[in-house]
Amino acid sequence: MFYHLFFEVLREYFSPFNVFQYISFRAIYATITALVVSLVFGPMMIAFLKRLNIGQYVRDDGPETHLSKAGTPTMGGILIIISILLSLVLWARLDQPAIYVMIFSLIWFGSLGFIDDYKKLVKKQSLGLRGWQKISLQTIGAISIAIYLYLYGYQGKTVGTELIIPFFKQIRPDLGFLLIPFAVLVIVGSSNAVNLTDGLDGLAIGCTLFVAATFGVAGYLTSHQDLASYLDIVHLPVNGEATTIFCASLIGAGIGFLWYNCHPAEVFMGDTGSLALGASIGTAALLIKEEIMLVVVGGIFVMEALSVILQVWSYRVRKKRIFKMAPLHHHFEQLGWHETKVVSRFWIMALILMLIGLSTLKIR
Repeated sequence: MFYHLFFEVLREYFSPFNVFQYISFRAIYATITALVVSLVFGPMMIAFLKRLNIGQYVRDDGPETHLSKAGTPTMGGILIIISILLSLVLWARLDQPAIYVMIFSLIWFGSLGFIDDYKKLVKKQSLGLRGWQKISLQTIGAISIAIYLYLYGYQGKTVGTELIIPFFKQIRPDLGFLLIPFAVLVIVGSSNAVNLTDGLDGLAIGCTLFVAATFGVAGYLTSHQDLASYLDIVHLPVNGEATTIFCASLIGAGIGFLWYNCHPAEVFMGDTGSLALGASIGTAALLIKEEIMLVVVGGIFVMEALSVILQVWSYRVRKKRIFKMAPLHHHFEQLGWHETKVVSRFWIMALILMLIGLSTLKIR
C-alpha cells in the first residue's frame, strides 16, 4: 500500500518518497512492522488463548520433561500469520501476482492447521484431522499453486520449468509438465517437515528464520538484474521482490513470536503456524527457482522428516527402532541433552546450512 501511495502518487510533491521504490527499504520496514505487531499483540493473543482454555496436549509416551508443557496456550501461529499479512499490506507491491501466491499459501495451510488445532484442542478430538484428510487438503492447495506457477508464475520465461542445480550452472534439466507434481512435493513436504520439527521451545521458528533470511537475500538478488547477471542466477524481478518482502515480514513476525516461544515457552504456534510457515518457505523456493537450495538451508527440517520416515520403516520391517524416539530432536533429549541444548545446537547447524546455501549463489 505504501509503495502505491507514497511512490506512485505523492513522490511528485515530495521527492524523498522516492525511497519507497527500493526493495531493500521496504524489506527493512516490513521486518520492523511485523516485529512490532507480533510483540505488541503477543500478550493479548496469549491471554485470549488462555481464556478459551486452548492449551497444549502432551502425550503420555513423550519425554517426561514435556509434561510441564501441558496447558500452554497453543495456536499462536495466528499471531505470526496476522503479523505477516499486516506487514505485507503495508510494504508489498499489491499489483504483483507473486505476492498473492505467497499469501494464498500462508492462508490455505494456516487455515488447514487451524482446523486441525481446533479439532484437537477445542473439540477435544485427539486425532484432529485424520491423516488422509490433512494430506488431501494440503495437496489441493499445493496443486493450485503448482498449476498457477506452471502457467503464469515465471513471467513467460522458460526457466520456470527448469530445475536449478546448485554449484552446476550448466545443468538445468527441464521438468516440463512434471513441474506440477514436483512443486506439490516441495510444498507439502516442506509444510509437514516444519510441522514435525515443532516439538521444542523455539526450535521450529528459529530454524525457519534462517531459511527465511536465506530466501530473502536470494529473492533480492533474483529481483536485481545486474546482481542476477553477475551471479549467473535466474532474473525474476516480480517473484524476487515478492519473496524478499514476504521473507522480511516472516522474519519480523518470527522474531516477535520467538520472544514468547523461547524456553520456557509462553505460547506454541501449533499446526496453524507450522503448516503455514513450511508451505510458505516451500512456495518461496519455487518462486525464485531455488528448490534444491531449500533442501540445503532447510536441512534441519529434512533430517527431522527423514528420522520419522526411517523410524516407521525400520519398526515395520525390522521390528527395531533406529532412534530412541522420533522426530530427531526427541532422540537427543532421550540421550540426556537438555531441551535448550538441543535447540541451540540445531540453531547452530541451521546457521551453518544457511551460509552453505548462500554460498551456492556465488559458487557456480
